[in-house]
Amino acid sequence: MARRRTGKRIEPEFEKATGRKRALSVSQDDRVLPARSRKPASGKGRRKAGGARKSRSAGKRRGLFGLLRGAIYWSLILAIWGGIGLAGIVAWYGAKMPSATTWEVPARPPNVKIVSVDGRLIANRGMTGGEAVGLHEMSPYIPQAVIAIEDRRFYSHFGIDPLGLARAMASNIASGKLRQGGSTLTQQLAKNMFLSPARTIERKVQEVLLALWLEHEHTKDQILTMYLNRVYFGSGAYGVEAASRRYFGKPARDVSLAEAALLAGLLKAPSRLSPARDPKAAEERARLVIAAMREQGMIGETEYAVAMKAPATRAAAYWTGSENYVADRVMEELPGLIGDVNQDVVVDTTLDLTLQKLAENSIRELIARNGKARRVSQGALVSIDGSGAVRAMVGGYDYANSQFDRATEARRQPGSTFKPFVYLAALENGRRPDSVRTDAPVRIGKWTPENYGGKYFGKVTLATALKKSLNSVAAQLAQEVGPKTVAEVAHRMGIESDLAANASIALGTSEVTPLELTAAYVPFVNGGYRPDIHVIRRVTTMDGKVIYEQKGAAPRVVRPEYVAMMNTMMHGTVEDGTARSADFGWPAAGKTGTTQNSRDAWFVGYTSNLVTGVWFGNDDGTPMKGVTGGSLPAKAWKTFMQAAHEGLPKAPLRGMWTPDPAAGDDIRPVAPVGGRENLPMAGAPRPPAAVGGRNGTADDRTASVNRPVPKVGVGEEPRNVGSILDVILGR
Repeated sequence: MARRRTGKRIEPEFEKATGRKRALSVSQDDRVLPARSRKPASGKGRRKAGGARKSRSAGKRRGLFGLLRGAIYWSLILAIWGGIGLAGIVAWYGAKMPSATTWEVPARPPNVKIVSVDGRLIANRGMTGGEAVGLHEMSPYIPQAVIAIEDRRFYSHFGIDPLGLARAMASNIASGKLRQGGSTLTQQLAKNMFLSPARTIERKVQEVLLALWLEHEHTKDQILTMYLNRVYFGSGAYGVEAASRRYFGKPARDVSLAEAALLAGLLKAPSRLSPARDPKAAEERARLVIAAMREQGMIGETEYAVAMKAPATRAAAYWTGSENYVADRVMEELPGLIGDVNQDVVVDTTLDLTLQKLAENSIRELIARNGKARRVSQGALVSIDGSGAVRAMVGGYDYANSQFDRATEARRQPGSTFKPFVYLAALENGRRPDSVRTDAPVRIGKWTPENYGGKYFGKVTLATALKKSLNSVAAQLAQEVGPKTVAEVAHRMGIESDLAANASIALGTSEVTPLELTAAYVPFVNGGYRPDIHVIRRVTTMDGKVIYEQKGAAPRVVRPEYVAMMNTMMHGTVEDGTARSADFGWPAAGKTGTTQNSRDAWFVGYTSNLVTGVWFGNDDGTPMKGVTGGSLPAKAWKTFMQAAHEGLPKAPLRGMWTPDPAAGDDIRPVAPVGGRENLPMAGAPRPPAAVGGRNGTADDRTASVNRPVPKVGVGEEPRNVGSILDVILGR
């Protein structure tokens, strides 16, 4: 039978069942995700909440590790691409450079070492201003100081210092500006030798490549030596030798610890830190270097303490010392003698440094004492021996303040120091020292020459007229023989400047230099010969090979009898004439000169050993106050010549004239010796050498001899004067 259906439907319940064995329900455990509960009702609930927190912390850790892994990953990717980019840049700029097989260290610019007659250094000239020296030839403090402040890991890196570069980058980032470069000494050398100072990526890349090449091709000591001999130390000094002499007046081997620290400190900013510009800044920088040397164990506490107490170095703004005028003259003449200077050379000069210092002091002391009162600011002195060798030459009061060489470049009116050429022309045209002329006002065209002070003496001999420097008589003689004849005589004697052949030539109105005026008196010293005036006697390479040596004929330009007459007349100038203040007890002769309003004051005088010319004045031509040739110039001449002749036996002038009672006032003219171009009869013995030192010894170091010279006469064949050594040794 079928089962009976009921009409009521039974629905399932999800609430708590009652009265049934199996209730159909879903508990909290049956949920996929447990429901959140603010406050667990039991301990079991609290344990479940703690587990949730642990799960969340683990998730956070997994997130941080993920970020870190991602950062590392992308950093590696960026580093790889950065390396590829850097390699590309290096390859790109490196490709612009010549093949490495053609690279070579460029030759250091040649140095010209200029030395005195006794081998003492006068100056170094050239692009570097100093000769190259090895590490063993310089103070050991110098390389130590440079390494301490510039590249402390120099001996351990491979040309590039990653640690130093990183430190420099950190410092620059911290300061917000470029303060450190991080370049090693090798990189600096590469830049100085091969590259421009431009701050570009290309230059930096090429600098690194060249530094690596230098480290591969050369030892550390070789690199350091090249660096120290080429780097700029400020004030025109390249290399440690030039810098040592520039700032301390000593060679690099004698530099102290404090001085080495100063040199090393200059490398940061050579011009700004130069002691010639800012001694205080140079000293402060030097102290940092000394501290760095102590920190790195290069010096001990005692050395540190002594160095820190060393006084600050103060250097002149420019090279000082009058010998630099001579060095400048050498550099002007050198190319004409040996051509372009393409290697280190040694120039042996005729300069005697003892005489040079005497000459410098004689000028400086007089100006220092009288400059303000007499309104005089400059002076010049030239001293030449009978062979034409320049023994001393001062071109101004102070070379450091003015490098203009007044001895060779300043053209000034010689005044009455030009009169000896007028009188010589008169002698060659038949006059004698005892010939008589009337000293009185004369008129030549529109010109009326006047004597100094307006005083006239009536009838006087030519000898008296010259020693009293009477303008009237000199003008008369110039008119008698003709201005052109006077100009010819002056040029024949050694004046090289153009001379205006007019009536006023007798009073020295045409401008000349002190060197050429002094040179024109040399024939009076050596018996009538005109040698080549020279300051360079020999040029050699560093290994002693002779490139040039001074040799040349000295033609006769004045006959012996006229030399004797002129010596007699000009001796009177010193004995009892306008140059009495120049008398120092030796047989001497000369002539004073003073131009209008005392704009120029001169004295050119000589003994049997030296002829010396002195000039005082102002560069702008302003008048001095009461300065004449017989005052400051004659005093400076005496001071110099007295010291120069100390210890030498007195020697008479070359020929003195004795009047012939039987002869009249004037004698028959004798044809003068012709010019230098046509002198078949002009013979030249070796003229007497100069006073050099103060002991009168005859050797190549002092060039101080007083040898008698054989008598010569007109008609002899020209003879070669030879070198200065030949002259000194009498060969």
